[in-house]
Parts: sequence; structure tokens; C-alpha cells
Amino acid sequence: MPDRVEEVPDRIKDVWGRRTPVEQGGEWPVRVDVQLAEGLTESDVDRWVQSACVLCSNGCGCDIAVKDGRMVGVRGREIDAVNHGRLGPKGLYASWQGVSNPDRLRTPLVRKGGQLVEASWDEAMGRIVERSKALLEERGPLSHAFYTSGQLFLEEYYALAVVGKAGIGTPHMDGNTRLCTATAAQALKESFGADGQPGSYEDIEHCDAIFLFGHNMAETNTMLWARVLDRLAGPQPPLVVCVDPRVTPVAQAADVHLAVKTGTNLPLMYALIREVIRNGWTDDDYIAEHTTGFSELAAAIEPWTPEAAAERCGVDAADIRRAAEIFGTSQRVLSTVLQGFYQSTQATASSCQVNNLHLLRGLLGKPGCGVLQMNGQPTAQNNRECGADGDLPGFRNWENPEHIQELAKLWDVDPGIIPHWAAPTHALQIFRYAEQGSINFLWISATNPAVSMPNLGRMRDILRKPELFLVVQDLYLNETAREADVVLPAAGWGEKTGTFTNVNRTVHLSDKAVEPPGEARSDLDIFLDYARRMDFRRLDGSPLLPWTSPEEVFNAWRECTRGRPCDYTGLSYERLRGDTGLQWPFPEGAEKGTVRLYTDGVFPTAPDYCETYGHDLVTGATVGPQAVKAGRYDGRARFKTADVVPPAEVPDEEYPFHFTTGRTVYHFHTRTKTARAPELRRAAPEAWFELCAEDAAQLGADDGDFLRVTSRRGEAIARLRIKKMARGTVFEPFHYGYWDVGGTPDGRPRAANELTITEWDPVSKQPVFKTAAVRVEVIGPELVGGKA
Repeated sequence: MPDRVEEVPDRIKDVWGRRTPVEQGGEWPVRVDVQLAEGLTESDVDRWVQSACVLCSNGCGCDIAVKDGRMVGVRGREIDAVNHGRLGPKGLYASWQGVSNPDRLRTPLVRKGGQLVEASWDEAMGRIVERSKALLEERGPLSHAFYTSGQLFLEEYYALAVVGKAGIGTPHMDGNTRLCTATAAQALKESFGADGQPGSYEDIEHCDAIFLFGHNMAETNTMLWARVLDRLAGPQPPLVVCVDPRVTPVAQAADVHLAVKTGTNLPLMYALIREVIRNGWTDDDYIAEHTTGFSELAAAIEPWTPEAAAERCGVDAADIRRAAEIFGTSQRVLSTVLQGFYQSTQATASSCQVNNLHLLRGLLGKPGCGVLQMNGQPTAQNNRECGADGDLPGFRNWENPEHIQELAKLWDVDPGIIPHWAAPTHALQIFRYAEQGSINFLWISATNPAVSMPNLGRMRDILRKPELFLVVQDLYLNETAREADVVLPAAGWGEKTGTFTNVNRTVHLSDKAVEPPGEARSDLDIFLDYARRMDFRRLDGSPLLPWTSPEEVFNAWRECTRGRPCDYTGLSYERLRGDTGLQWPFPEGAEKGTVRLYTDGVFPTAPDYCETYGHDLVTGATVGPQAVKAGRYDGRARFKTADVVPPAEVPDEEYPFHFTTGRTVYHFHTRTKTARAPELRRAAPEAWFELCAEDAAQLGADDGDFLRVTSRRGEAIARLRIKKMARGTVFEPFHYGYWDVGGTPDGRPRAANELTITEWDPVSKQPVFKTAAVRVEVIGPELVGGKA
């Protein structure tokens, strides 16, 4: 292991830290990042407790500093394979400060006389159970819905999945992972037969080229970008290609920047594929032995010459050709994909084309050759694995009766209670059912849809419906919790024990460091308490959820994964404690985890094993088992295609600009944790809009002016930052709601999702946050009375 490097820089200004260059094929050097409360040094710390950061999907290993029973800082774990000791600004400042705050919920709240007042746990849970039992008796399981997060622990997701799928028997379960990571999962399933990233972070050290498709890695995954920067600073740096309408730090470092118009990703991808095929850069033997559907792909891409795509996408044909040449002639290519593809028009179809490029060249399962269909949240992978969203636990197929029988046997329940008669209900449909009145009980845990969902005016109306019994389980009284009938105070990071899995399938253990504030309880304890009070039972009469500790749940989960693509049977708390994070599949008897999938070119597409039979990428209709059997998919990856269709909403005379949203490096989701870290709040205290200089000049707007941006759904007001980006595009970070300014818009709406459209990808059901039409009005350098 290289020498440890200590540093205490200003990580607000120096986001990625000092460079530690690495050569191709070398080992990424260690650099330990530490941040402690003012006045403390490492020698002042009473003890360090093992964990991993939960403020992006990177999953950086870290240790929590504890002094006098309080979290007082954090330190990167130098032995961890994910980050080699590094931590980003959010992890350094907000991981511990984001939960160590006097604003924390400390006792349950119930609504009386229209107001939320303090209550005991017995009263709060009694109200929940009374309403739940009454609705099950009167209206059945379809009256219930659960909407969760990408930030709980694996054990909590699994408990919730069993409660919903085998206790209640409702298909109405999803997470806010639907907003950021659903397309990642779906693209992997469609191409390869099951979820799970083929590549690994280690591929950064080995690749000749890196393609970032709609992935502003520099701000969304800061320490992964630090790893790329260290390759770029070393000998034999990889070539970088960036697809993004904005000139991000990634675009600035790129050899080719394709600044596409929003909603045009699929034509671009078809043009890249067409160039790779026409120039003979394909691995024909790999295609013949390991794939199906090549002829359909060849037909779909034929109309999309570089010139045709350039006209549609607003980029130069020469840049398309150069990007295709880099992909087609580099020996080792790593591709990453994120929200610029996932939250845009034809999300799954576009993301599948990234997989197609790698299949065409056989660039999977080898060092430097991988695909990372990235996640947006730290435990999104666990949500998908455990089935707390629309999936079944262990990557099982809801259309496969044998998989339903497996779960029924595992849980000792009647298979008829496990929802499998239709596709699981996705998040936007859950809220639509609540709006229409068929869902009357909605339990939201660790997420804030009053800010994160599209079309917020509509969302507020749904949450306030008197017919909807709303339970919110969270750390703080956020915008969603303010509308609840019952609010449950949850324990946060560092206040409970559990495991979680990052983007590249690395499982970490996080041990409890301190006690939660007041009467707050872990999410696992809350779900187990609900199950006991509801008296959910197995067929043998024993409790449906018999567990009393996180480790017992983990051991039950291991058995659920046996023989499945995400096999955890060789992992244990003992194996994970004190070591680096370990990558699944890690079957029983294995000595180490699996760095890369599909090294043998065999994919989990067999009809009796696959997680999905696949879908039509235009309509979202399921293909069904017969078509899969007829297609001879056994062990072969699938080239998936779709006709190019226009976005659901395009600019016109009344609304002439494209509107798109995204992240800033200093905040996470709706800022409930990051804005409580003073350093991060000072760095990005307010929302803003971005326009290019040409558009700003045409509007008569100066940098710093207030703008009013209006869509067909609402308006938002914020200051202007003039940036380099595609013409006709308005950008706003989506993090900013109203919890810190009174809880409601109150005359000055600023949330990006006041403007976004209620539209979703037909396959992944992920909302289309990147494509809306807006108009822009210049208010001026100041607001009258602080309002528009």
C-alpha cells in the first residue's frame, strides 16, 4: 500500500483535493482526508467507528469520529477499495453535521385540530395501525402504498419489502430511486437480463478512454472524479468524451464535448453506433457468440448519419465522428451514465445504446472495459435488490411464477398475497392513485416529494388531501412532513447499524457510533414495530418478521439472495467489519468479491433466471416469456432498439426555452442534511438559473439579475448565472425547496420542480426532469420587498 498522505485543505474551494497521479494499470495512491469539529485534532477523538459516506452513490469508506458521545468529524478509510481514504465536500462536512443538529425530530407528532403536536410512540403507532387495519378491512391492500428512499440500510429495505409484499400484499411500493436510478436498473435488465453494474471503479486505472453520458461526475460523484483526475494527471492519460448540454468541469476536461440539445440523446447514440459499425470497429465473433438482435440494431441506426444527428442534436458532425473513432479504436473503454440520460426523453432506449456500444466491441468483463449505469443515491442499489421499490427481492422476475413460489416458500406465506398479477406501481402512478382517491394510506420514509417530485403545485395538493392518511418518517420536519397526519422521528447515519451497497456492487458495514436524539428510532425498528402491531403472520403461525436486530435481517437477506445474480451468501457482519467494502456476487465459499461481471460473456438472460423478459422500448409493453424463449436469449445479451420519438414538450413561441435540472457539488437532494452544514450552506445558499451569454444578452439580462422562469405548471424566481452552455437552454439545480424559508413558496417560488412536467419514460417510469418548455422574464437586480 502506498504511503498515507495527510491533508487539511479548504475543500469548499478545492473540491477534489490535491492530485496523486497514477499511471495506467497502476494502483490508485492513498490520500486520507480528515475533517473534525473546530479545535479538535485526531488525538482528541475518543474512538473511530467504521462506516461509509451516504451523500452520493460513490460509497466512500470512512470512520466516524466520536467524542463525549457525539459525532465530531469523519476520516476516509485508507484501506477501502472505493476511495483509498478520500472524501468529498459533502462527506467531509455534512455526513456528521447533517444529522447532528438541534432541528432534529425527537418525538413523534400527530395531527390534532389541524396542527402537529407531540405524542408518544404508542399514540402515534396506534393511530397508524388503527387506520391501516380499518382500510384493509374496508378496501383491501390496494388502499395502501409505501414510498421510500435511496438512503436507508439494506436491512431496512428488506424488512419494508416483506411488510408490503407479504404482510399487506400491495403492489404500490416504490422509492425516490424512481427519480434518479430507475433507468440504470432498467437499462441493465433490458440488455443483460438482470440488474448489477458490469464494470468497476478499478476500470478507471486501466482504461484508454472514458465516456460520460449525461454524467456530471465532477459534481455528482466527486471522489470518483478525483480518481479520473489522477489518471489525467499521470502518464498515458485516457481520452475523455462528455455528452452534456452544459460546460461542466467534466466538459472542460474532455477531448470531445458533445453539447446536445435536451431530449436528443437517442439520435446521438445511434449516430455513434452507426459510425462504429460502418468503420468495421466491431468484434464480430463476440457479437455472434454472445448477443442477439444485431440485425435490428443495424436497421434502426441506418438513418442516423453524423450529419442527421448533428442537425437534430445541435452539435458538429465532425465531433460525432471523432467521439465514435475514440470509442471504436480504443482498446479499453469505460462508460458512465447518469441523469442527463436517465431523466430525459427515451431514457431507457438511450441508456441501452451505451450497453450496445460495449457489446458491439466486446468491451465487458475485462480491465478497463466496463459500463457503470450510475445511481444517484448511496443505497439505491439496495432498494432495487431488496424489493422496497417496484422490483422483487433478489432480482426476481414478477412475471415468473417460479420466482413468486421461491419467495412464498422463503417467507412461508401464500404465494397469492405477493403482488404479481400486474406490473408493480411506480411512484408517479402511486401519487396519481392518491390524487384519484384509490390510495388512502401513504407511508413515506426518508424522502421529500414535496420538493423532489415534478409539478410541485399538484404534489402539494395531493399531500394535503383530507382523504389521504399520510405517515412521514424522517430526520427533520421537512416540507413533506409538515403535511403529514403522523410524523415519526427516525435515527440517521451513525445512529444505527446496517449495511449498504454502492454503484459498483461494493457492500459496506456501518456500525452505530452514537445514540439518536430524543426518542428517535431506527427505520428498521419502526418497520418491525408496525409489523408486530399489525400481527402479520406466516403460515406456521410465527411472526412474519421474526427479527430483532439488523444482523438477523442481514442473515435472512443472505438466504434470499442464494443463487441469484446479487448473491450475498458469503458475506457476514464479521467478514465486513474491519475490512474494505466487498463486491457482490460473493457466494458462500468465495474468498473474495467479484470485481467485474460477465467475464465469460454469459449473461443472466435465460427465461427461468432473468429478472425481466424485457419490454418494447417505445411503449413499455412487456415482451413476455414466450418471446424470450423464441428469441434464444439463453446466456446472450440483447441489443435493444427503439424508434426515435420527439419529447413530450418542446419549446414554442409562448415557451421558447428548454428547461433542465441537475445537481450542484455542495448539496444533496433537498438539502435537509447538506444545508445544515455551515460550510456547504455558505457555498451555495440560494437557487440560481443558468443561461448562455448569447441568450442573456438577447433577454437584456445581466449576471446576478433576478429571473422569473415560467412553464405551463408554475414559476420559479432566482438569480442568473451566465455560463457556457447550449443555446436556448435554462438550467436550475433541483435541491432548493422551502423548509428553511417558512416551508412554502409564500410569494417567491424557487424550486425547480415547480416547472417540471408529469411525464415518464415508458419502460423505467422515471420522470422526465430534463425536458420542459419555459419562458424567461428579467425582473432586475433586486426584488421589491424580497418578493416578485
